[in-house]
Amino acid sequence: MNAARLPDDPLALKELVAAFAADVAERDRQLADKDALIEELTEQVRLLKALRFAKSSEMREKPARDEMQYSLFDEAEAVVEEAPAAEEPEVVQVPAHSRKKSGRKAISPDLPREEVIIDVPEESKVCPCGCSKERIGEVVSEKLYIIPQRVGVKRFIRPKYACRRCEGTEDDGPTVCVAPMPPQFIERGIVTPGLLAYILANKFCDGLPFYRQSRMFDRFGVDISRSTMSSWALQAAERCEPLLELMREHMRAGSVINLDETPVQVLKEPSRKNTSKSYMWVARGGGKKPVVLFRYEPSRSGNVAKEIVGNFQGYLQTDGYAGYNSIGEAEGITHVGCLVHVRRKFDQAMKVGSKNSKKGTAATVMNLIAKIYKHEKQARVAELDSEAVLAMRNEKIRPIFEKIHALLMSSVNKVPPKGLLGRAITYALGQWRQVEAYLDNPQLTPDNNIVENAIRPFAIGRKNWLFSGSPRGARASATIYSLVETASANGWNPIEFLCQAFEGLATAKSPEDVKALLPWNMSKNESVE
Repeated sequence: MNAARLPDDPLALKELVAAFAADVAERDRQLADKDALIEELTEQVRLLKALRFAKSSEMREKPARDEMQYSLFDEAEAVVEEAPAAEEPEVVQVPAHSRKKSGRKAISPDLPREEVIIDVPEESKVCPCGCSKERIGEVVSEKLYIIPQRVGVKRFIRPKYACRRCEGTEDDGPTVCVAPMPPQFIERGIVTPGLLAYILANKFCDGLPFYRQSRMFDRFGVDISRSTMSSWALQAAERCEPLLELMREHMRAGSVINLDETPVQVLKEPSRKNTSKSYMWVARGGGKKPVVLFRYEPSRSGNVAKEIVGNFQGYLQTDGYAGYNSIGEAEGITHVGCLVHVRRKFDQAMKVGSKNSKKGTAATVMNLIAKIYKHEKQARVAELDSEAVLAMRNEKIRPIFEKIHALLMSSVNKVPPKGLLGRAITYALGQWRQVEAYLDNPQLTPDNNIVENAIRPFAIGRKNWLFSGSPRGARASATIYSLVETASANGWNPIEFLCQAFEGLATAKSPEDVKALLPWNMSKNESVE
């Protein structure tokens, strides 16, 4: 600025200087905003690169022994790296005892055994001294074999009877007498409960779409189209609705429900585009007799959660989605948060941080959370009773929570709020009351993993079949997922459970008959036809 143009009046000069200072301050503010935006975008790029190219596992690289904790998405390759394949086990039996050599886990004793005797030649049974050798024991080696799949036809033969003398003229009854068909789960079809259970387990347990199964049956010389299997699945789901209603009542009668949801694409939804996002909701409850319920809904509204929970009173554990807030504040419900979701955001902040990020706030929080899981695992392995668990949490875990909270409060105003670390801190503080609530109930765990693990088969299957063809199909899928996941949670082979449930529903005549088909009321029967 030319000095000759400056005003001689001191007041005017002060006004000019103040305006210049204000302009400089505004420019500095704009530059600071741009720097913050650049840092935010840079973090997002780093995170996307980490998600794209880094391992999907949340396990930290080479963690210290006291910092290890379970990851939500462990990969098979990581497990192999940590535990190389062991050699085949061999069971050695002698008259006094039997012992198992160290190695791979023993083959299940429930599998059928076929014995093959491999004896020494007769001449080897004679000692050089002339005496016969006595059998003192045996060496047993077990190897797995498989019988290839075989499709057969079950023929129902019903003899017909008629009187050749009067040809039915002596009474008003039917001329021909024939026994009725036994009740069928799906009428007027060629499918048996065993075949239907096999097909549904292939899709809903192993993610094998119907069109692939149709090609498999072609190799057996059997023509079962994709549309036929879809029709069977729809009919099966509708027939199982009474059983599902009993499962809902049982879940709501428990003291804890875990709830979560995941996206799904459904075609032919009324007044919606085929590209619209719908949701599969999953709830788990029932205590020692667990129930896992899937429910399809086009909406992610909190009203859906209210309908799922119904008249439930107790602890509701969820992630931090805002749709759960209103139901979590309802009378008789204690809302519990998820520590894994808190940890995950600090994990993301570490992935995009600088080389010194391993010593920063995010790393410190993750290390403290790892100690929480260490104490929880020790209590679980020791099988502590409820009082001992509460005492352990008050003595060892609650102080860790207090240390984390103090660290977050001291850091909240020191980091950019829009950065990943700032968002992680804001999220953690917003969820703190719910996350800490688990400490007061020994039935609760620090996280919502138990229901997220139940979603895995659905998420894996979704990668294969991509979408549901209609809302009716999505509801049927939810029903069958509920059945197979509840069966698995109660220790059942899903094929065996579905087969027995289908057979029982075909002949059920009362609510008591249906109640007997709940997985904890049925006895296991290995025959599946």
